[in-house]
Amino acid sequence: MESLRIAMFSWESLHSAKVGGLAPHVTELSEQLVKLGHEVHIFTRSGWYRDYDEINGVHYQRCSFDESGDIIAQMNKMCDAMYSRFIQVSKDYGNFDIIHGHDWHPVNVLNRIKYEHGKNYVMTYHSTEWGRNGNVNLNSPTSNEVSHREWLAGYESSEVIITSENFKREVQNIYSIPDYKISVVPNGISPGKMEKDVDSGSIKKDYGIHPYAPVVLFTGRMNYQKGPDLLVRAIPRVLDGNWGAHFVFIGEGEMRHHCQNLANELDIGQSCHFLGYSPDEVLKDWTNACDMTCVPSRNEPFGIVVLESWDANKAVVATDAVNIVDNYQNGLISNRTPESIAWGINYALDGLDSTTPIMGNNGKQLVKTKFSWDNIARNTVHVYNRIT
Repeated sequence: MESLRIAMFSWESLHSAKVGGLAPHVTELSEQLVKLGHEVHIFTRSGWYRDYDEINGVHYQRCSFDESGDIIAQMNKMCDAMYSRFIQVSKDYGNFDIIHGHDWHPVNVLNRIKYEHGKNYVMTYHSTEWGRNGNVNLNSPTSNEVSHREWLAGYESSEVIITSENFKREVQNIYSIPDYKISVVPNGISPGKMEKDVDSGSIKKDYGIHPYAPVVLFTGRMNYQKGPDLLVRAIPRVLDGNWGAHFVFIGEGEMRHHCQNLANELDIGQSCHFLGYSPDEVLKDWTNACDMTCVPSRNEPFGIVVLESWDANKAVVATDAVNIVDNYQNGLISNRTPESIAWGINYALDGLDSTTPIMGNNGKQLVKTKFSWDNIARNTVHVYNRIT
């Protein structure tokens, strides 16, 4: 296989500014591409890091810029900084064979490279403005511009990667990207990334939870798209049948305080634990200490939290917005309502001594096969080869 020099453009990574699930995708995909013999440079924000590092074989070209202004102004300045850095790195290392962008943030720099240097590019969609907001505030100037850049990426790119069939349909319905451009390549995880030996009882006890009480875990952004409020509204129905259950929420976002207030209004505050943003080790502890995870998303392009849960041998209760879960095989699928989510959780709680651990183990096997980064990186290279 011919070695490729790849320029990866993303506003986040695990070794720069980090925001959400895009960061591990970009970093872990890049590391696997290096293992396959390719040269990868990630152009990203510097955050509080220095301008350059080589980590696990990946070159991090971190770009500093004035981060004042709204998100559109910030991304405009980020793209200008990325372009300058790209020109310099091209002089130092040689021309790039592949330009690969992630989400709308770097679209300006991708198109500038295309038109000033004749370089076609690959675009990976990880979410859409419509999906993130659920038709809420989509007429704001900011949302209109984000949506425009998402459309522009699909129009100007030579190849498009989308992480699931459901998400492909969403992107095509919104932005009319033709089939011939699109490849469905799932997200991935490094097997063993989340699995950890823990004393579940001690972890629960540290948070005032009885060591033998069942725990349901939510992790992710506390926003409308991810549906934490749907889970909170499901909890009274869960407690009716499983009164000792507790619910741990890890993540920040605009709905966190709303969900905490809602829990108190529903008189279930004593069963809910809102930890906010937590370090990776705390997340790992709870992913292994919990009895199951819940993914109550209203919209879900993929659902990396599902893979993280499976990696720790945990079953998942997910809404039908998540299309990587096989019902009753590696998790349970509910409708996007509190009543249905409560049904799924109660079913899993009732099976803690029988079927639920089996579903978690089945998910673990998928992590080792279908969702390994080796498979995903090789499929990504197949996409690259169509434009080289």
